[in-house]
Amino acid sequence: MITSNIRKQNNVFNWKRFGWLLKKSLFEKPVQTFGFTGMWLALVFILYVTAKTLGGFAAAQNLSFIWGLSGGSFFLSSYVFGYFSSKAAGSSFLTLPASHLEKWLIGVLISAVAYPIIFLVFYRLTDSSFVHLYHLSLDPAGPFYRLKFESVYVFPFDGIIAWKVYPIFLFLVTSMLLGSLYFNKAAFIKVGICICVLLVFIFGLNWLTGSLFFGKITDAGLFHQVTIPAGQDEGTIELPAGLSNFFYYTIAFFYPTILLFLSYTRLREKEF
Repeated sequence: MITSNIRKQNNVFNWKRFGWLLKKSLFEKPVQTFGFTGMWLALVFILYVTAKTLGGFAAAQNLSFIWGLSGGSFFLSSYVFGYFSSKAAGSSFLTLPASHLEKWLIGVLISAVAYPIIFLVFYRLTDSSFVHLYHLSLDPAGPFYRLKFESVYVFPFDGIIAWKVYPIFLFLVTSMLLGSLYFNKAAFIKVGICICVLLVFIFGLNWLTGSLFFGKITDAGLFHQVTIPAGQDEGTIELPAGLSNFFYYTIAFFYPTILLFLSYTRLREKEF
C-alpha cells in the first residue's frame, strides 16, 4: 500500500523529473526564453531613458515598470505553451515523460515567477543607478539642493502605483497562459483581442451601472468611483472602503486563481 501511494505521488510530481523538464524547456528554445527576456529588458531600459529625458523621473519609473512587468510577462506567457502551434510539436510535448502538473508548473514558473524576479532585479539596478547619478549631479551648496534631492527617489515596490500594476500583471499572465492553450496559433493576438473586448464590456457595464444610480456621469473608475457634474464643477462619489477592497482583491487574486486552475484543467484535456 505504501509503495503504491509513493508511486502514485511520483506520477504527479517528481523533483528530478521536474528539473529535467525545466532544463529542457529553458534550453530547447533559448531564443524565445533568454533572447526574448534580454530583448524586453533592453526595451525597458530604452523606454526608461526616453521617458526620463522627455518627462522626468516619475514618468520614466511608472511607464517602464508598468510595461516592463505586465507587458513582458504577457508576451513571455504566449511562448511557454507554444508547442501546440503544430501537431508534431504538440504531440511531442503531450507525450513527454512528465505529469500534467509538472508541465503546467513549468509554464507558470517561467512566466509568472522567474521573469518577474529577473525584471524586478533589473529594474531596481537601473532605477537606483539613474537616481544615484542624479543625486551626485546636484550641487550641495545650491539653494534648492534638499528639495531637488528629495523630489527624486527610487521607485517603491510597495507604493500605490506598484500595487495597481500587480493585479494587472496577474490578470494578463494568467489570461495568456489559459488563452495559449485554447488558441493553437496566434495566441498573443487572439488573447489580446479577447482581453480588449472583455475590458470594453466591463467598463461599459460599470458606466451603465453608475448611470442607473446617479444619472448623468462624466467618468467612472472601474468598480471604484464615479464622477458626476455639480453645476460648473464635478464631484466624486467613491465606493465604501470595504466594498472597494472586495472588488480589488477579487480582481487581483480571485480571478487569476480561477484562470490558473482553468489553464491546468485545459492542459490535462488538451487534444488537437
